[in-house]
Amino acid sequence: QVQLVESGGGLVQAGGSLRLSCAASRSVYSAVAMGWYRQAPGKQRELVAEIINGGSTNYADSVKGRFTLSRDNAKNTVYLQMNSLKPEDTAVYVCNFRDQGGWPYWGQGTQVTVSS
Repeated sequence: QVQLVESGGGLVQAGGSLRLSCAASRSVYSAVAMGWYRQAPGKQRELVAEIINGGSTNYADSVKGRFTLSRDNAKNTVYLQMNSLKPEDTAVYVCNFRDQGGWPYWGQGTQVTVSS
C-alpha cells in the first residue's frame, strides 16, 4: 500500500500561480512513475505531468512551458509548480504513484479553481 498526501490547491485568478505537493509513504525510487492527473467536470481524467523513474518528465501539451514537475527524493515528494494559470486549468488534481508492478495508487485529490 502507498498513501499519498496532497496539498496546495485553491482559488487563484487567471495568470496566477499555485504549487501542489504530494508526499508518498513509500520511497519514490520504488515507483515506475509519479505525478499528477486532473479531472474537470464532465471530462475524463488526464495526465498533467509525471516523472518516470529514469528521470525523464512527461507533460500534457496544454501545460508545457507553464507547469514544472519536480521531485525531492529525500522527502518522497513531488511538486507541481503551476504558473500562468488559465480558467481551463480548473479541475481536481490527483496525485498518482505507479509501483513496479504497474499498480496505480491515487491521492484524495485537491481542487484547483482559476477565475477569469
